[in-house]
Amino acid sequence: MRLFSYQDKKGRHTVGVINNQNVSSFIDLCATDSRIPNRLLELIEADPHFLMVKDALANPQAVRGELSEITFTTLIDRPGKIICMGLNYADHAKEGGHARPEYPSFFMRGPSSLTAHQAPIIRPRVSTKLDYEAELAFVIGKQARHCTLENALEHVVGYSIFNDGSVRDYQRKSTQWTIGKNFDQTGAFGPWLVSTDELPLGASGLQIQSRLNGQVMQNANTKDFLWGVAETIVLITECMSLEPGDVVITGTPAGVGYARTPPVFMKPGDICEVEIEGIGILRNTIADES
Repeated sequence: MRLFSYQDKKGRHTVGVINNQNVSSFIDLCATDSRIPNRLLELIEADPHFLMVKDALANPQAVRGELSEITFTTLIDRPGKIICMGLNYADHAKEGGHARPEYPSFFMRGPSSLTAHQAPIIRPRVSTKLDYEAELAFVIGKQARHCTLENALEHVVGYSIFNDGSVRDYQRKSTQWTIGKNFDQTGAFGPWLVSTDELPLGASGLQIQSRLNGQVMQNANTKDFLWGVAETIVLITECMSLEPGDVVITGTPAGVGYARTPPVFMKPGDICEVEIEGIGILRNTIADES
């Protein structure tokens, strides 16, 4: 199943579900079952196995809508934590002048840095060096601490797509990457949360691609991760608890704009797409900060 967050024509925030990304209609979960929260984070906390969602999908009286009539909102708008990995593909580490790392780079994003599918990614007024990064995201469904490789994937509720928009000159003002990764509305997230049963174990073996104005910029496969999803969870939970609704972003492959000759940065009017096999396409326009 594919869950998503949206705003209807009346301005109400709610959660929808479809069983196939190629259909145009969906089930309005909150209108179908009043027990279902209207925020995906709250739904994950209340019903991590999506039993109420499955009931709604089976309900012949389910309330339906059309995707063409809604506005997507950020998949999980206020995650407790957004944990990002850097240098999780050897080819991307190499293009940035880094040796193959012995341990991943971790950094955090704040919720205000997120933007939704079909919403603009904002180029800030202080920089023209806004770069794209195609990444697999996963969302935690139950609390995790000191996980093992054997049980780590039990804590994943679903997978999604992330475009880790990076303001490169600000990223390099410090030895820490945080400042260049947290400009408002630079991290696109969505459109779907795809349940784990629809994808290979650990989302391994999926093609991942970014396109800028239709031109392929990155083209790789999640089998090339240096640290897979299970290993990532093990490493993070050595340090901290992962909680329902937390989002983990798994790093980008080679082909980013700053490493090209000449460099390629996103500018207003551009359209950037990130596609992951079996999950879908995250599409955003680029706009200048007002």
